[in-house]
Amino acid sequence: MKIVFCLILYSSVCVAGLSQNISYDLAAIPDSLKKNANVVVQFENQVFTVSDIDNASLHVRSIYTVVNEDGKYALRFSEHTTKFIELNDVELKVYDAFGKLISKHKKKEMVTQAFGEGLVDDGYVTSFSVNASNFPVTIDLSYEMKYKGTLFYPPFHIVYPEMSVLHSSYTAKVPSSLDLRYKEKNIKLQPETKDDGKTKTYTWRVQNLVPMQHEDGGAEYNDRYPVIEFAPNKFSIYGYTGDLSSWQQYGVWIKQLYNGLDALPDERKAFFADLVKNATSDREKIRLIYEYLQKNFRYVSIQLGIGGFKPFSAKFTDEKKYGDCKGLSNYMKAALNSVGIQSNLAIINAGYNSIPVDPGFPHQGFNHVILCVPQKQDSIWLECTSSTIDFAELSTFTENRYALLITENGGVLVPTPASKPNSNVQSTVTTIRLKEDGSADTETIFRSKGEFKEVMNGILRSKLDEQKEGIVLGLSFKQPDNFEFTKREDPGTFVTGLKMEIEKVPDFTAGSKIFLSQRIYKIWNRKLPRSENRKLDYYFRFPFELSDTTIYVLPEGYKTDALPPAKEFKTAFSSYTAKSWYDEAKKSVYTSVQIILKQHVIPAAKYGEVKKFFDDILVNDGQKIVVKKE
Repeated sequence: MKIVFCLILYSSVCVAGLSQNISYDLAAIPDSLKKNANVVVQFENQVFTVSDIDNASLHVRSIYTVVNEDGKYALRFSEHTTKFIELNDVELKVYDAFGKLISKHKKKEMVTQAFGEGLVDDGYVTSFSVNASNFPVTIDLSYEMKYKGTLFYPPFHIVYPEMSVLHSSYTAKVPSSLDLRYKEKNIKLQPETKDDGKTKTYTWRVQNLVPMQHEDGGAEYNDRYPVIEFAPNKFSIYGYTGDLSSWQQYGVWIKQLYNGLDALPDERKAFFADLVKNATSDREKIRLIYEYLQKNFRYVSIQLGIGGFKPFSAKFTDEKKYGDCKGLSNYMKAALNSVGIQSNLAIINAGYNSIPVDPGFPHQGFNHVILCVPQKQDSIWLECTSSTIDFAELSTFTENRYALLITENGGVLVPTPASKPNSNVQSTVTTIRLKEDGSADTETIFRSKGEFKEVMNGILRSKLDEQKEGIVLGLSFKQPDNFEFTKREDPGTFVTGLKMEIEKVPDFTAGSKIFLSQRIYKIWNRKLPRSENRKLDYYFRFPFELSDTTIYVLPEGYKTDALPPAKEFKTAFSSYTAKSWYDEAKKSVYTSVQIILKQHVIPAAKYGEVKKFFDDILVNDGQKIVVKKE
């Protein structure tokens, strides 16, 4: 069944003909399949047919019941099309709780809208939402997709959380001379096969699948649930034929798309030669050109030509001063080549919680392009779409996975750098000049690196009201009455400063005692999902180092009454230290804390330990500083 939260550019669709009687009455469905289900798939049959290397189609017939409000996402039909992907006529029937037909809908009633960023026509989305005020509601959906190209074989998404399946099948029919390859993910399910010499047929079937429990914080949706993925051996897309039976051969195909597009005019070659003339090493030359790219070019999303694979020429990008990931990476490659430095384009599956592609299953699982500059020691990786990421750093969007380097001899699959805690650092020092009436003037200095630098840069570039929202909601600071957020000059380090006036700093008072939080912001404020019976690994966005020193300068005549005790605890994946003290000479209370997360993927079996670790942080950070008047 195709549901809108499957973020894929190809679709699950439908065939006619039922092999069994279907009741549109939810009462006829076994109780075991209704328990804990928001959606029940009663019948689904998908048939994917490859006619030849240039053409394919997908038909689906899907009958499913939306049991309650929580399943209403399945009431929205949505399909992406281009001039190479066609949506044929759609028939959607809606039945009430007793199996009575409420309404019928065709494609002509649906809304088709162009999407893209305005510079280039990216394609269209055809969508329709069923209005339902009462549940359950049963949908009987049929439609067909036509593909002018065979690079993408649509997967068989079997089941999602809080969804049960009475019967579902997927059949793939391909010419025997082409065949296909498949990979099971999160399920063991072998197909029935037959081969008549002309056509090879594979059929996967499932039935009576009870609902899985939803778990927050897992891998991306397309990676965490049962699915059968498919890949061609030989393919054609928009008239370009290729071989996907190996990564090396796929790289050969990618390379030929870029041939001749990395040439620059002589005057631009001269410009780059002059730009790096005083550089003492190749690394410095690469940095100078990369920083020029960051300052003078902007990223736009462009899907043009053959499915977003072939970039504009380096000359075009140079003239327009904008490009998408492949265009900017190709331009950077051309600029480096003009000063005698060789580099390789690298295609990659970008995403914060993406699982790396399987080295043993060559397929088109990529959605982004970066650049790799081989060196005698470590390679230099460049994210050419960002105006703020530091030189020779990748974001967590592309770390910890495989990239396909496009070399002279084809594709080579290589790992990108692994995320490290010291790549993502936020260090703060806050001085709070507390007044007797509970108000205060505060100043916080942030030293940021990696993902935290990106966050602080985003706040810095925002409008004043958006800055305040970022400070209070994003960084969890107390609500200021007045504030000033600025960039501080500090060569080699990204430093920002926040000055605030706060009307009331204490949490509460009791007699002569004032109770203060250890900080005026939450260094950690997330309550992690429950750990009982967890089946999926838990994904933080990235590993990190957080540290804070907060200084309360007390009003005249005040002293400490109680301070939180020092704490230290750790797991194999994390550590926490906190302490506080009073400096009599400066009449100031100090607190310091450090949190380190060593890796961002926590195995399901160890998640309970890490959850307890962060729960303990929330408890310990809730302890108060108590001061009183002498």
